[in-house]
Order: sequence, then C-alpha cells, then structure tokens
Amino acid sequence: MTERALAPTAKIGIVGGGQLGRMLALAAARLGLSCHIYSPGEGEPAYEVAAKSTIAPYDDQAALARFAASVDVITYEFENIPAATAEFLQKLKPVRPSPRVLALTQDRLVEKDFVAKLGIGVAPYAQVDDAGALARAVARIGRPSILKTRRFGYDGKGQTTIKEGADLAVAFRSLGGQPSILEGFVPFAMEVSVVAARGLDGEFLAWDVGENVHDNHILDTTTVPARMSPDLLRRATEKAQKIAEALDYVGVLAVEMFLVNGPQGQTLLVNEIAPRVHNSGHWTLDGSVTSQFEQHIRAVCGFPLGSPRAHGPVVMRNLIGDDIKEWRDLLRQPGACLHLYGKTEARPGRKMGHVTFLKV
Repeated sequence: MTERALAPTAKIGIVGGGQLGRMLALAAARLGLSCHIYSPGEGEPAYEVAAKSTIAPYDDQAALARFAASVDVITYEFENIPAATAEFLQKLKPVRPSPRVLALTQDRLVEKDFVAKLGIGVAPYAQVDDAGALARAVARIGRPSILKTRRFGYDGKGQTTIKEGADLAVAFRSLGGQPSILEGFVPFAMEVSVVAARGLDGEFLAWDVGENVHDNHILDTTTVPARMSPDLLRRATEKAQKIAEALDYVGVLAVEMFLVNGPQGQTLLVNEIAPRVHNSGHWTLDGSVTSQFEQHIRAVCGFPLGSPRAHGPVVMRNLIGDDIKEWRDLLRQPGACLHLYGKTEARPGRKMGHVTFLKV
C-alpha cells in the first residue's frame, strides 16, 4: 500500500479491544482522530471509548473487509492476532507495523534468530520440536533453563523452568508438546526495557530506559530512569534502534533486555521484542511530554513524532486482580495518577489498571 501521511480527520482501525486499544483510542481522540475497534471479544475495554466497534472472529474475511473499508490505516494493540488476518487487511489498507513484523515476533525462535543475526546478544537458545530435542538442548545449554512455546506466550504463560532432576518428557508434555524453544537461564542483575518509536519517515525517538520488576512473571513496577550508567543507557537505546531500523518499523515498540554482570563488566542481552505499545511504557501517559500511545498514533498516521522527554523521575505500578480495591486510597495520594481500564471482574493475574507516581 502507498505510504502517505494522513490528516487529523482520518479514521484509525485498531485490531484488538483490550486496555492498550482503549488507551490508543483515547490518544487518537486528542488529535481529532476517530477509531474503529475490531475484536472477537464481548465487552472489551476499548469499545467504550471508540467511535465504532466490530465484534467478529479474526478469520471472518467479510467482516474484516468491511472494517478495512471504514478506516484509513490499521494498527494492532497486541501481537497474538493471526498473521493471516494482518496480511489480509494489508491488501486493503496500510497496516502499521507491517504484518512481517507481526509474524516475526509471534515466533520466539524466529525472533531470536533475527536478533542474533544483527549481532545483538541474546541468551543461549535451541530449537525444541520433541522430547529428544529437549534432552539434547538441555545437555548443551544446561540447567536451570526455561522451556517456552514458540508461539502465543505472555506474562509467564506457555513456559516452564527446567530444574535439576526435572523429567524432560513431562516438561515437554506440560506445554502440550508444541514446537518450543529452550533458553538458558540468565542470572541478570536487572530487567530493563527500551520503549521507542519510529516514524513513517524513519525518524527514531526513545523514552528513558525503564527498570522493570516482575512478580509471578507479570510486570509489577517500572522505574524511570533505570539505575544504569550513561554508557549502558546509550547502548540499550542503540540496540532498540538497530532492531527498529532492520525491521523498517513504523510505530511504537518495546525491547526487553537483561543487564548481566560478567567478568568483562556489564552487558545487555535482548530478551524479547514487543511490536506495540507496552506495559513498561505506561508511565509516559503522565510522566513525559508525549505518551507512547499518542506517539504510536502519530507514527502510524505519518504525523511528526513528539518529544519523549520525561518530566522527572517516575514509578509506574500495575494494579493486578484485587489491587483494584486500593483505588480510593490511590486517588488520595499526592502525585499518584490513576488509570483504570473499565474491567468489571477482578481475577488473579488480570491487569485492572495502573498508577503512576510522580515526584511532587
């Protein structure tokens, strides 16, 4: 499709109706843009704030065609939509980021190969297609290590730790016998992420590196700026830019990394690429000149990118499950900016909102 900038009256199609779609639609509205959400789920958070919504399966080509006809550009809020859906839509309207990016990041093995070929460090890894391959991979990589399904895993889903004494056949079956990847365990000193944007014209801008803490595989807090040397902060951003440019990326992406202490000093290993706005960038809604959500909309529309400058130190905390019950107390705290996602049922592990703490 022709790459062209849109006008502020344009219509944005967003595939996926979760909280990320919700915050994208809100950001688009500030710029005079209206959004059409496409999702198979009922009662999604994004529906409440979008101009239009379509509830239909991802493989319903008639519904997809009607959706594409109603918008000027299409983006997506998460990477687990079928690549075939994005490819079908791209024949009708520009899809940004491209379906190629979506397909690459949906497969952990393909993604690892891509990053490694760029000369960027990653944890040791091996392809695992059956229990025998797992045994050979463990013999080479060692224990502890982490077995992950190649596709459709997030927030700790679709993975298991291979510890000393673990039955490898049982471990492989526990993931449904699906094509998998074994990754060496990284004794990291810190988990960080670079959230950045690349525009339609190739301009690249990144926010300050975030320091992330996870609880039960789900992001708990992001602290900005990360407690790293200026040299490491620069290197982290350079790795993200190298990835974005190699992908000819358009939009916001996040690159998650491990900071590892070693005999030759501290190094950074790339863990994962997220081709979308990211949980560790939620702090930008209140803590920077331009939020990641507005920046993504700017990028996919071909608008000039905004400044990613932070207003100052900031901490973002996710509200998971029953954490939502703290909402009254959080509203009373000076410097606390509360964001609730409109979800009616709090379940363990479910992201119900987040709060950003600004220095006041």
